[in-house]
Amino acid sequence: MGADEQLIDQRAMSRMLGITTKTAETWRVRGSGPRFIKVGSLVRYRKADIQAWLISRTASSTSESLPKDVA
Repeated sequence: MGADEQLIDQRAMSRMLGITTKTAETWRVRGSGPRFIKVGSLVRYRKADIQAWLISRTASSTSESLPKDVA
């Protein structure tokens, strides 16, 4: 498994993005955050999915329309 395929937990993903775990939970419920994987009752994220989500949120101007993620 490559580094991008490595699975990390919600706490690690939240630290990576500088958000609270509660925000991560809210994003999952709303379907607005990075894609995630359920392993039984556990939630895991692929680093590649987090990167892809960040790229989808990248803008070069404040006038660009981005997905509306509300924490």
